[in-house]
Amino acid sequence: MKYVHGYDQRENIRLQDQASTLVELLHSDTFYPAGCKVLEAGCGVGAQTVTLAQNSPQAHIASIDISESSVAEAKRKVEETGCTNVTFQQGDIFKLPFEPESFDHVFVCFVLEHLSRPVDALDSLKKLLKIGGTITVIEGDHGSTYFYPDSEAAYKAIQCQVELQKRAGGNANIGRELYPLLNAAGFSSIHVSPRMVYVDSSKPRLVEGFTKNTFTAMIEGVRESSVEAGLIDEKTFDDGIKGLYRTTETDGVFCYTFFKAIATKQ
Repeated sequence: MKYVHGYDQRENIRLQDQASTLVELLHSDTFYPAGCKVLEAGCGVGAQTVTLAQNSPQAHIASIDISESSVAEAKRKVEETGCTNVTFQQGDIFKLPFEPESFDHVFVCFVLEHLSRPVDALDSLKKLLKIGGTITVIEGDHGSTYFYPDSEAAYKAIQCQVELQKRAGGNANIGRELYPLLNAAGFSSIHVSPRMVYVDSSKPRLVEGFTKNTFTAMIEGVRESSVEAGLIDEKTFDDGIKGLYRTTETDGVFCYTFFKAIATKQ
């Protein structure tokens, strides 16, 4: 797995902005009962972990990530909140050091998009779930992006990120595929709900936190690699970024859809 966004401090900040901005939209209905065991597969820098721990303070959460530095950062962030219900471990999602059926619930957020074998990953996680246990999966879908004023250059810049992720073995448009992926992995009672982020100037927190600091920052971050790969010229890319920032002005609108799926192991 190659994480196309990189692991630098700028990306760390972007992930935190994304998580804090989208807490209510994505996590308001994620709660786990007291005493249950929850596996967070792919915790990254802990952007979602903090919310998980605070929403379910009496659940026992095991958070893992393939990046040792990300695990260290996630642990630091959770400790800062005073939450004590999370343990951390570095590990590969395809060969985790846990016994079969040792978790009541599994939580996976913004992970499958980076994997070349998402069904195999879901199958590996399913083995760790108890019968009757649930899996919650959240993913974005770059193909759901639209905005006003329109900008052909902006779409081209976004497509660069999609193509780079594809070349790295991932899928930036995976949100729309959650139902078939979970079905292919043998889960049942699959329920998928789209979660649209709608942003206009009456929502300044979303203008800053999502349109600017999350989405546009993510696209800006692939400028150099996009140009080097010959996907786009510098001027078109820069015009695309200007187009995205233009949507944050008084008359601008920006829309993006995440997909949240919950399924059961039977």
